[in-house]
Amino acid sequence: MPPAPINIPPDTDLPSLPQIALRALEACHSDASFRDIARIIDTDTALCGRMLALANSALYRQANPVKTIEQAMLRLGIRQIESLIITASLRQLLVRLEPEHWQQLRDFWRHSLTTALIARALARLTRYPSTEEAYMVGLLHNAGELVLMSSPADHPVAEYPASELGAALCHHWGFDRHVEDAVRYQQESPDSIRDAGHLVKLVHLSTRLALADSGGLDAAHLLFGLTSALTREICTGIEQDVQSLADSLNIDLSGSGDDRPARDRLFREVVSTAMIERVMQDMPNDLPFDDVMLDGLRHLTMLTGRPASLLTIADRELTLREATVGGAPAMTIPLDAPQSLVTRAVETGDMLVGDADSEKATVLDRQLMSLLGTPTLMTRPVVTAEGTGGVYVIGLQARASAERYRELLTLFGRHVHRRLTEPAPAPDSQHLLDQASRQLAVRRQVHEISNPLTIVRQYVSQLQRRLANPDSDTETMDNDLTIVREELDRAAHLLEQLREVEITSLDETPGDDPITDLNDELETMEALFRESLFRSADIESAMERTSASGLVRARRGALRQVVTNLVRNAVEAMPEGGRITLQTDAPVWQGTKQWVELTISDSGRGLPDSIRQTLFQPVASTKGAGHSGLGLSIVKQIVDDMEGIISCKTGAGGTSFRILLPAAGKDQ
Repeated sequence: MPPAPINIPPDTDLPSLPQIALRALEACHSDASFRDIARIIDTDTALCGRMLALANSALYRQANPVKTIEQAMLRLGIRQIESLIITASLRQLLVRLEPEHWQQLRDFWRHSLTTALIARALARLTRYPSTEEAYMVGLLHNAGELVLMSSPADHPVAEYPASELGAALCHHWGFDRHVEDAVRYQQESPDSIRDAGHLVKLVHLSTRLALADSGGLDAAHLLFGLTSALTREICTGIEQDVQSLADSLNIDLSGSGDDRPARDRLFREVVSTAMIERVMQDMPNDLPFDDVMLDGLRHLTMLTGRPASLLTIADRELTLREATVGGAPAMTIPLDAPQSLVTRAVETGDMLVGDADSEKATVLDRQLMSLLGTPTLMTRPVVTAEGTGGVYVIGLQARASAERYRELLTLFGRHVHRRLTEPAPAPDSQHLLDQASRQLAVRRQVHEISNPLTIVRQYVSQLQRRLANPDSDTETMDNDLTIVREELDRAAHLLEQLREVEITSLDETPGDDPITDLNDELETMEALFRESLFRSADIESAMERTSASGLVRARRGALRQVVTNLVRNAVEAMPEGGRITLQTDAPVWQGTKQWVELTISDSGRGLPDSIRQTLFQPVASTKGAGHSGLGLSIVKQIVDDMEGIISCKTGAGGTSFRILLPAAGKDQ
């Protein structure tokens, strides 16, 4: 009989170390990559739990629950993650923990992270199929302790053991039953779990080793047959990794550190962010550049309470556009020889501070000081996609006060940059968010429907030529008709998904075999492309297949979508003709897994910088009408769904996409 459910409020405040929240928030503000932000959040139990709970909530109505932080970030987006971190930080700042509780929290962080890293290492060593799941469960296994730490002694949850509370949280966060069991039975004896599930044994052993339990080495041998020497080597390496990570995050694990500086910095960052969001939330969307910059000047004055001016750039000249005091006299400054504070700020992109007593103060600097009625100036350049677009200048009474405004000006400039480059719907317009989601879903499906229809069109042309030839092989034409029928079924399936208008991972065609021979499938597609796409575009093609088994754990429909997208992109990248090579290789070993490698290369000019910077992300297409810019993002999504790995190498000699697909031989 399953255990009775524990009622843990969904908004339970689980504390985080301020160093983690601060570093994650700074990463969001600096437009770091999803992966860089995920690496920070991946070390904190409370932030991971909050993010997984939100990503798996009814708000996002997804078919498949997310199990990793990177998946959650792709579902939520940077802005939503930033809001989540700010909200969690604000709620935590309202709660005053005693000094001994902060030490408990540091100890908890070290233990959870150590358990997670050991669980990942053991998962690789013992061939558990999902090492990242093992890591995440190891990180979250002791979340029940956080509940007890942050709850009053007379709270109803105090009646339950931490392991049961942790299992209840895992259920709330969207994990499967086997994950709940791994958390629930972590404290059982090794003998009682010898025949339990793999994950139960992994979490049990990982937490014992993280605690340096005297029986941990014996348990490692009993549960997995690991020698004491190997187990010690794993634990020693991970202990060093945790210490290095703590040092990089300024977390003192010695017990003598003070978390107040980090809490103070987090408080300033959160308050500054909240102020900017509150003051600038009424700025309309999709304004022209000049209007955004001028509106920003008004908001800057409200935020700082200081006099300010705005200079914008056009044709290598800086023009004074507006000042909040005394009007804006006609003033145009060439940028050819930057000497003044504002022209140097344009050239360097840095915030600079200057005062009237400085030897470097130019006549222009003194004019702006006179205009604002202050002896000191501080600049904040704003960078657009084309480069620096303008400079805000605020007047200060003394150079010493500049540090008070540096953080606020940094966040302000990023907010203006975001308005200029990423117009977003108003925060309270949920219907706009829904509409944007539906539009993206339609774009994805329309793009994918074009793939099977392209294949059908090519096979029909091929069949027409063969029917005109009385010597054509009937069996070959039957095979072609079978492929046409399969592709029409796939198009119909995608149309059904389009009717539902849900953004989910691409479903597979019903009945599609989950095991595919990559060699055979690629050979069939290469012959098709050679007859249709390649010949008309003056493309030479080559097929280099491995002599080893090419069986992969991937469905044929998904493979065709990936190959078709990449080949079409390669053809379009070589309008004057060229060469495309399709190559397979096996076996390939990476980590502890066996893979089959697929490489698609072209001899084009390489990907432009604009594409490289947003590789595998949905972007506005550069191909003109009829193209939505989703090809590579869909390729990445499908490869991820197949639990594969994709990478890209590009340069003047061409572009090559390398895809590792899980091997599916008899020994897998």
